[in-house]
Amino acid sequence: MRAPYPSRNLNPHGRQVPDPLPIAQALHQHEGLARLGLLLQASNRRMEIVAPALPGALARFVRPGPVDEEGWTLLAANAAVAAKLRQLQPRLEAMLAEQGLQPAKVRVKVLPPT
Repeated sequence: MRAPYPSRNLNPHGRQVPDPLPIAQALHQHEGLARLGLLLQASNRRMEIVAPALPGALARFVRPGPVDEEGWTLLAANAAVAAKLRQLQPRLEAMLAEQGLQPAKVRVKVLPPT
């Protein structure tokens, strides 16, 4: 039996549709998305650096947040986790500074309940 559409590049109206871009290629081709990808990498890199300083299971309740020209945000699952992160804040900032990541300022925000 023949497929209803002879080519995967044609939509039902007979017009050509470009093949979808892999996400990595789309990020590199669009200036805004490329910057977003770099910021995401920078945030994940910072998280890798500070993760060893997070005691016990605390890391499960912390997510890397945005990086900007003023610093980096850690996202806490609840107020108790945020309080512990604020206690650790000087150590986390020192760890980032030791790796040469500037600005090394760390902000802590509580994630809204889902």
